[in-house]
Amino acid sequence: MSATGIRLHAPAPGWSLDADVVVVGSGVAGLTAALRCSAAGLRTVVVTKARLDDGSTRWAQGGIAAALGEGDTPEQHLDDTLVAGVGLCDEEAVRTLVTEGPGAVRRLIETGAHFDTGPEGAIELTREGGHHRRRIAHAGGDATGAEVSRALVEAVRARGIPTVENALVLDLLTDAEGRTAGVSLHVMGEGQHDGVGAVHAPAVVLATGGMGQVFSATTNPSVSTGDGVALALRAGAEVSDLEFVQFHPTVLFLGADAEGQQPLVSEAVRGEGAYLVDADGVRFMVGQHELAELAPRDIVAKGITRRMQERGTDHMYLDARHFGADMWATRFPTILAACRAHGIDPVTEPIPVAPAAHYASGGVRTDPHGRTTVPGLYACGEVACTGVHGANRLASNSLLEGLVYAERIAADITAEHARNTLHTRVPHPVTHPETPSHPLLPPEARFAIQRVMTEGAGVLRSAESLTQAAARLARIHAEAAGALAEHGKTAEPGVDTWETNNLLCVARVLVAAAQRREETRGCHWREDHADRDDETWRRHIVVRLNPDRTLAAHTTETHDFPPTRPSPQEQ
Repeated sequence: MSATGIRLHAPAPGWSLDADVVVVGSGVAGLTAALRCSAAGLRTVVVTKARLDDGSTRWAQGGIAAALGEGDTPEQHLDDTLVAGVGLCDEEAVRTLVTEGPGAVRRLIETGAHFDTGPEGAIELTREGGHHRRRIAHAGGDATGAEVSRALVEAVRARGIPTVENALVLDLLTDAEGRTAGVSLHVMGEGQHDGVGAVHAPAVVLATGGMGQVFSATTNPSVSTGDGVALALRAGAEVSDLEFVQFHPTVLFLGADAEGQQPLVSEAVRGEGAYLVDADGVRFMVGQHELAELAPRDIVAKGITRRMQERGTDHMYLDARHFGADMWATRFPTILAACRAHGIDPVTEPIPVAPAAHYASGGVRTDPHGRTTVPGLYACGEVACTGVHGANRLASNSLLEGLVYAERIAADITAEHARNTLHTRVPHPVTHPETPSHPLLPPEARFAIQRVMTEGAGVLRSAESLTQAAARLARIHAEAAGALAEHGKTAEPGVDTWETNNLLCVARVLVAAAQRREETRGCHWREDHADRDDETWRRHIVVRLNPDRTLAAHTTETHDFPPTRPSPQEQ
């Protein structure tokens, strides 16, 4: 049994694969971990929810931040990251990121990724919000994620690493001692297996990406339903900093009723000199921060939101008409095409923009090697909370974090495999009862959850809005639980219902953490507690799921994380 005993109601696995490590997710973090594990001789299986090249990484427009330019240093990159994280970054985690980052980028280039270069062959670097130097490497102008994804996917296929596509991971499997024993998953009809199955392995790497679909409007793809965080919670792992959801300031505004994935207008557009203006053409960010439009994302999102409130409107504008047609076509072809597809020509008119849910700075709590509080379970990328981002992610640190910490995870798994003879055999997971003790929500509850979160836990939050959100989420669960208790009925197991349950799980934790943090810090903005309070709240909120589905939350004693578990030498 898992630490909580909670699992998604699903049929018993009808097929299985054996491996040394299973990587769940096919973005930069997952594929990098898989490549490094495979290169070390470990039997590696990649499980991904859509196609191998269809994760969140390919949507990354801006680029990857690293101290690669002349005069730039890891120390300067560290300083910018710490400022953006508003006192909650783990400094050693950031130092690891910025010092190991340049080498990780060079290894990515060796893997086959091609970045934009200047006439003399050097990598072109741009600036984004919160950076005091040009240190963002980009590819295809504004298609960095697509190029990174292409290179890694080709490398994985060239190595012949087994992959299971179109597979939604369900729950962590554990052995009789409570150690990781693999995952259960459901293949959605187009993969190499159909229906519910399992991959048995002593090490599981969660690289499932974010949870942006918990809100009505987001830059995240439809697959970003918090599956990894929810799985980890059911497995008994701790999550941290989930209240810090970054709302990207400049998302193409498609109307007040627009839902689902929205087109992103990269921060690099402002990095190249675009202005944020209101309907009268006033640059309202000037005077609010020394970097104006290039302030950290939380400050820009708040500036836009304040101006919208002042003007009684639901969007502002990004003006880059001065770029000219040639620059738009060569530097930002993806954004240009997206705008024109929606009837907006940024060459001749300002772009309507508004904040939308973008990136989860918190997630499954890990140590410097990506280990979670569950033995054998690792996490990296957006699903993880490494301590790098603190209360607000610095622009373009996400791809770098995925690279650096995926390599660290692969090194730790390889060392653990060599150290522990138990890992020379496939673990035997314990079985679970067939009868569900917890309900599955109907698929339509997904939209109710998204509306609750957007209205109560979006850019602006308060005690009242969060209390209402918590109550409405509790009602959604209570209705399903009541139907199970009274009539023995629950929604049919399936992708829609499993995703909806995952969304409710992460929504409850996010709201609980946001209620607890009575201050404004980074991308957590409390209208009723407008000031930052370092004395009380320069701390992390850590949450676990209890067997009865209640939440156990505590606040750390300092801004440093306690260890996730003893080191192998101490065990």
